[in-house]
Amino acid sequence: MNGYEFSRAWFDFSFNTTHKVKPVHIAIYFFAIERCNRLGWKEEFGFPTDLAMEALRISNYKTYISALQELVDWGFIKWIQKSRNQYNANVIALVKNTKAPPKALDKAVSNQCTKQVQSIASIDKQINLKPLKLINLKTLDKKEFLKINTSEIPGNLLGFYHWALKFQELFLKNLKNKGVPTKKIERASFRDCFGPIRLMLEKDGVSEEQLQLAYELLNGSDEFWKGIILDTKKLREKIGQLIAQAKKPVKLKTMDLMVQHKIQKYD
Repeated sequence: MNGYEFSRAWFDFSFNTTHKVKPVHIAIYFFAIERCNRLGWKEEFGFPTDLAMEALRISNYKTYISALQELVDWGFIKWIQKSRNQYNANVIALVKNTKAPPKALDKAVSNQCTKQVQSIASIDKQINLKPLKLINLKTLDKKEFLKINTSEIPGNLLGFYHWALKFQELFLKNLKNKGVPTKKIERASFRDCFGPIRLMLEKDGVSEEQLQLAYELLNGSDEFWKGIILDTKKLREKIGQLIAQAKKPVKLKTMDLMVQHKIQKYD
């Protein structure tokens, strides 16, 4: 199925079950379609809870997970791997759903269109002949990453971009908390920030769940890795070690010396 077919199946279902469907269901389902499309129509794909809630402006986790579960129950989404909590990504798949007969919706739409033909016959629709601006990644490579607008990113790369932005903002925050210069982070190029994230997900076999775990560790109280991992290139280099050592105790005195040394060398 393509995006149009998923959309049509959904509205056939929605039209016939108006007592069930709420705006939150529509928002989550179409965000799932959008994410699947941006990831190249993968059969199974990560669906990070925090990303979905932020994009859809859903503030209550229970509301979000309840609506997502109902989409599963109705046969539009399939669980591949259910997250343990709101901080881990679910892995889901879109399902071809043919439960709702389309006849009622088709008839309603057809009748409505027939009624409106006379009223819109004299409307002149302006045609916009301005060509679409094609975005070339090479034009982004040397730009400062933190100054790039989301609208400049090709749709199929937005997932990688959001992860890179999330980590870049975290690196910046960690340096500011230490009271050290942040110029290098602020002026880092798109290529330097984006490339390692894309390679981890596409080439290295790193999952979004592992990226989320790494993010949580670098955003936690443990200062050791905060002084070592200060960009996505180093994150790619150390992510296996970072996750493996996440629960191992580290001597604080040794840790503090290493952190200070790394931060002083960085800028």
